[in-house]
Amino acid sequence: MIDIELAAQLLAAIRPATTLVLVGDIDQLPSVGPGNVLRDIIKSGEIPCTKLDVIFRQQQGGNIIRNAHRVNSGEPIDDTTDDDSDFFFVKCDDPSRVVANVVKLVQNRIPLKFGMSPLEDIQVLTPMRKGQLGYDNLNLVLQEALNPNGVSIQRFGRTYRVGDRVMQIRNNYDKDVFNGDLGFIKSIDVQELKMAVDFDGLKVEYDFNSIDELVHSYAISIHKSQGSEYPAVVIVIARQHYMLLQRNLLYTGITRGRKLVCLLGDPYAVSVAIKNTDTHERRTALAERIRNASDDNDTPIPDIGLEENFSSVDEEEVD
Repeated sequence: MIDIELAAQLLAAIRPATTLVLVGDIDQLPSVGPGNVLRDIIKSGEIPCTKLDVIFRQQQGGNIIRNAHRVNSGEPIDDTTDDDSDFFFVKCDDPSRVVANVVKLVQNRIPLKFGMSPLEDIQVLTPMRKGQLGYDNLNLVLQEALNPNGVSIQRFGRTYRVGDRVMQIRNNYDKDVFNGDLGFIKSIDVQELKMAVDFDGLKVEYDFNSIDELVHSYAISIHKSQGSEYPAVVIVIARQHYMLLQRNLLYTGITRGRKLVCLLGDPYAVSVAIKNTDTHERRTALAERIRNASDDNDTPIPDIGLEENFSSVDEEEVD
């Protein structure tokens, strides 16, 4: 996820003798900012690199990782499941039915079958913001289904209600909360014009004029979820997402689920996403510059023994 500017700042801040280990997945979505840092570093061929390809979860029967690898290899989803499966493909091509099924899965089916909390354990993911299956509309529907009553206020075109699941969308160093942090609204004081949000034990107060830093997060974009993981995810994929349907987007969504993934949507749209590898080209020169710098430097890059120590590391240890 690191872009070229942040990578430059990181490298400028550490000592020359420091050993830097980068861990990432080049098959996921690229950084929002410019550059393609990890892919270019590997492409240069000058930096020791180890690919972790021993999947321990798959040996234990996990279908999440197996289907993630199938998608990454351009193969169709394996939707043969049983009661003990951790991956389900719910096929539905009508947008209204997809919305209804999202509510059923989050509100009833997953909690009853797997004992998970609709608010704390299940995250709905979708490629887009707008449209019937965008996260703006899904948030409205899920708020009505999961948290319809309680003290509330209306600001910036949204209804904020005690109990709502929300996300911070800007870095706020004064409050010690950052872009992507998830929390729950704990109280709303209409007299003092303040709202309190709990971010995993950190209580943060907002005045009513600053709560535009918060958006509802019953449903969020797959892009926004990158770098996070959740006990269960419900991924919505439909034809109306056509412009964003790409293999790395579907792969990223599937790999966000730790215990359970429910892929919900149009089989044709899923097929399009798996086949589409035509991501927007990023024209960078980092790989060439690394190679040129290596040619000009007589000091060999040290091998720190990645192959020997980590080639069969359990991915749960990495998590």
